[in-house]
Amino acid sequence: MVLIPPVQPMLAEARSELPPERALPGGLAFEQKPDGYRALLFTGPGGHAHLQSRNGSGLSPAFPEIAAAGRALRVPLVLDGELVVAAEGRLDFGQLQQRARRRGAGARLAARDDPAHLIVFDILDTADGPLLNEPYRARRALLEELFAHGVLADPFVLCSATTDRATAEDWLDPAWGAAGIEGVVVKGLAQRYQPGRRGWIKVRARASAEAVVAAVTGRVTAPSTLLLGRYDACGRLRFTARTAPLSATARREVGGLLYPGDDNHPWGQRRFSAGWGTREAIDHRPVQPDVVVEFAGDTAVDAGRYRHPVRYLRVRDDMSPEQLPPADPREQGPS
Repeated sequence: MVLIPPVQPMLAEARSELPPERALPGGLAFEQKPDGYRALLFTGPGGHAHLQSRNGSGLSPAFPEIAAAGRALRVPLVLDGELVVAAEGRLDFGQLQQRARRRGAGARLAARDDPAHLIVFDILDTADGPLLNEPYRARRALLEELFAHGVLADPFVLCSATTDRATAEDWLDPAWGAAGIEGVVVKGLAQRYQPGRRGWIKVRARASAEAVVAAVTGRVTAPSTLLLGRYDACGRLRFTARTAPLSATARREVGGLLYPGDDNHPWGQRRFSAGWGTREAIDHRPVQPDVVVEFAGDTAVDAGRYRHPVRYLRVRDDMSPEQLPPADPREQGPS
């Protein structure tokens, strides 16, 4: 084995739909994209194991059960995959985030109560040397062999993959999002592994939904983005999503219907972060929460909150805020 951490993982470029057959070398392979943390696992013959995050930091202290399983392999391997935690029949990104913050006894307790798995989709190195220049089909065949022979087993899981386009299109059905599958990653069968390069293609499953406009960035009469919410069963206005920047047409369409919120607005003193995982706050303006809009979002939804920006579709002037499905009561906090 030659590769030593940290190694930059190969990345994927986001697309809105599956690419044509000739988009990548040698034909296409399709893999499910689970909702988790990207991770590389380095193991050695002496019982050594190191779990690395996408940005190169060490994850072994937070996920001791994965590190222990790597040490038990006692063979030199470098595996690329997605760390996940399952709860209530689906992959739970929120639970995974909580796991990632724990260390020591807390991490060991969490490993017992909410164990993680590593969904493996690539192999980069073995005792026979690195595989970066081998085609995807050869790396995948070796990975399947390791699982078939029991070298890799729980908590390691082989990522679902296919060369059948119809199956990949089925994986883009938003129903898969209920299980924690975000979409599909497309790879070339003859493609080599290129660390740090966005050489793969990622297509997220998307579905439309409705919410009320409760705040905006920019001017109320011509908003740049919309902050959307839904009422929970107790009548509290919960944050649901933030849109991507609106087109000029959408700004006029929505802005012409909005009015500034009064002093009693539930989000008057609320703080919103500029992005997932950042503490930077955005400058927002509450508006009267009576305009319902339809939006398109991916399936990365945590307790009713869309993790990524959603796309504004249209005003739903046929719906009132009271007709919206209630917000998830687990959604807490201002940002």
